[in-house]
This record gives sequence, structure tokens and C-alpha cells, in this order.
Amino acid sequence: MTGNSPSPSAAMDYPGNLFVVAAPSGAGKSSLVRALQELDSHVQPSVSHTTRAPRGQEKHGREYFFVSEPEFDAMVQADAFVEWAHVHQHRYGTSKKAIAERMQQGADVILEIDFQGAIQIKQAFANAVCIFILPPSWEELRARLERRGEDSAQTIELRMKNAAIEVAQAGKFDFVIINELFDRALFDLKAIVHAQRLKFAAQARSRADTFQALNIP
Repeated sequence: MTGNSPSPSAAMDYPGNLFVVAAPSGAGKSSLVRALQELDSHVQPSVSHTTRAPRGQEKHGREYFFVSEPEFDAMVQADAFVEWAHVHQHRYGTSKKAIAERMQQGADVILEIDFQGAIQIKQAFANAVCIFILPPSWEELRARLERRGEDSAQTIELRMKNAAIEVAQAGKFDFVIINELFDRALFDLKAIVHAQRLKFAAQARSRADTFQALNIP
């Protein structure tokens, strides 16, 4: 693991919630998060920075902020990231400012990051809800990577090797979703988000005026 994160004492006390979603490449993480956002406009992404090049129709500032290695180094030196890590020979980082601004406005922020970043955020922010997406089998994961048609055979082998390491970390997460049937997995993701919003601590943050009016300590 590489990178810096805030002290665990830096607890989140914003009206919004923070959801962190991790998965091995090809498990369907991005598709599930996109579908959730289409159904729930209150869930907003925090766009990460990366040193890799755009893929397909990706645009700067939408899927990622695509930056050079020197630009990324400068942000690391400025302590601009809540977490950052090396993933598949590139670096990814999550901006502290981007998360804080949206949560302060009351939005629920959702992050798609690798397991290293998810663990760093959980260590820093006790209220973060970490969700791991699993494939139903190794065979299906390989088939999805091949159907995607974006990677060479060598890259797919690397992703499968990394997936074995990533899946072994699932026990460190708060929730696990097995993405066998997409609609069922999406239902499970929506259920987690809704349940988190109804927790006492989350309601106390988001509905502070109501709690105060009812004299709830």
C-alpha cells in the first residue's frame, strides 16, 4: 500500500454520507454505481485523479481528472489526497476537497476505488461505508474481462492475478455484494445506501434541526 491518509481522529461530521465501493476489475462496480446514480440523484460521485490515459469515451473531469506524473507528485506533496495508491501500474488519488465540499452540502458521496484506497479511507473516516463487489466465480470474471474487449491477453492475466489479492481483502469491508444478477446486485446496493441513511448517527447529522427540536441528545 502506498500513500497518505488523515489521522483516524479526523472523523466525518458532515450532513452527507460517504460510500466507498471497491471490486476487482470486471466485477461490475462501475456499472452498478452508474445505475445507482441514475436512480438516486442524491448520490454523487467524487471524481478521482489518475495518471493513466483516458479509455474509450472517458472525459477529463467526468470519469477522472487525468493528470501527469509531475502533477500527481505535486498534489501528494501538498497533502491534497485523502488516499492514493498504485493500481495496475498507474496512480489514483481521491481529493479531500472534492469529498468535503459535496458532503458539506448534504450530498451522499460515492467513491469507486481499489481496495487499498478503501481501507485507507475507512481508517481515516469511521463513518465511511465500505462495500465490496464480488464476481460469482473466477470463470465469470475472466469472461467479463474478455467480453469488455479493452485489454490485451497479457493485461487480462494481470487483472486476474490482482483480483485474487483484492478478493482476499473482502472481509475488511462493511458489506459484500455478489454481482451474479445485475438487477439483484443493484437492489442490494440501493438497500445498503437506504439503510445507512436511516442509522441514528446519520440521521442526527442530516436532520440535526429535527433532533434538536425534539430534544434528542
